[in-house]
Amino acid sequence: MLRKNLFITLLLLAVMVILAACGGGSSEDNKTASGSAESNGDVRTLRISLGLNDQHPLYKGSEKFKELVESQTDSLKVEIYHSGQIADDRSAIEMLQFGTLDITIPSSAPFVSFVPEYGVFDLPFTLTDTEMVDAVLQGEFGETLASKVESQGIVQLAWWENGFRQLTNNSKPINKLEDLDGLKIRVMENETHIASWKALGTNPTPMAFTELFTAMQQKTVDGQENPYPSILLEKYPEVQKYLTETNHVYSPFLFLFSKKVWDELTPEEQEIIRNAAVEAGEYNRELTRQTATESLEELKKQMEFTKISDEELVKFKEAVQPVIDEYKSQIDSEIVDQYLSEIEKHSK
Repeated sequence: MLRKNLFITLLLLAVMVILAACGGGSSEDNKTASGSAESNGDVRTLRISLGLNDQHPLYKGSEKFKELVESQTDSLKVEIYHSGQIADDRSAIEMLQFGTLDITIPSSAPFVSFVPEYGVFDLPFTLTDTEMVDAVLQGEFGETLASKVESQGIVQLAWWENGFRQLTNNSKPINKLEDLDGLKIRVMENETHIASWKALGTNPTPMAFTELFTAMQQKTVDGQENPYPSILLEKYPEVQKYLTETNHVYSPFLFLFSKKVWDELTPEEQEIIRNAAVEAGEYNRELTRQTATESLEELKKQMEFTKISDEELVKFKEAVQPVIDEYKSQIDSEIVDQYLSEIEKHSK
């Protein structure tokens, strides 16, 4: 009987220990699952999804953002995922809307299907230099455009920079408009870009960025268009011979934050993040412009370089004017007029 009572006592003690352990674990698990960065010491991890690789100024700017945020608060941590590891640009934007991703920093072109007014940046041969870019985007027009984003469940916190887009191909040097005839050029999945390259005489082929290198390698397309740093860092000289400076489109990067997540943050956290996005954006622009200059010098060593003359550029602009006229109403006539007015104001 003594042995039986001892066994029951030990069994009861074991059950009590197990229940206590389970209770403590449940409370901690609930805190972790919530993911909220509250005053109780929980840490929220903000994930950034990038389409480009970890050598690009976009990634370097994201590292700067991470450094700024984590140096000012213990409640937020930042993780950066490059090269489309989480999703492509469009899918990442959709994830922001659902609150399953915190931050993405895409070019403006993929964002047009969410906010049509961002199509102003796809109008060819409009913004012409970096001074004009800064005046237009950092002023009233940039604020007006960014204010239209929240209706999509997204907050735009800053303007970053992708840069002026340039042309490469593997068929021939491009010096004049007629040289473009029949070239199969990969373009972004964007109606205005497709229409512009058709107007210039090419056969535009919309394609995801992640598929581009292989497509050029297999000669599915003759060429593509991207800023100098992307051309160099993505190793396009390995499959492209000719480089042409066209500056046909300026592409900003948009620092986008999920509104669903944003509304869960404290005012102090929001201020830290917003300020960090702006400061890191300034760093990104400076680095992008420096990298563009350095990239061009290196690309000239690896590719045959030409530049469209001012006289020939007039023909390019005349060829795409019908595209601007056609897409003006689709974008938003009032926004396009404001955009073009700002450009005219800051033209040299």
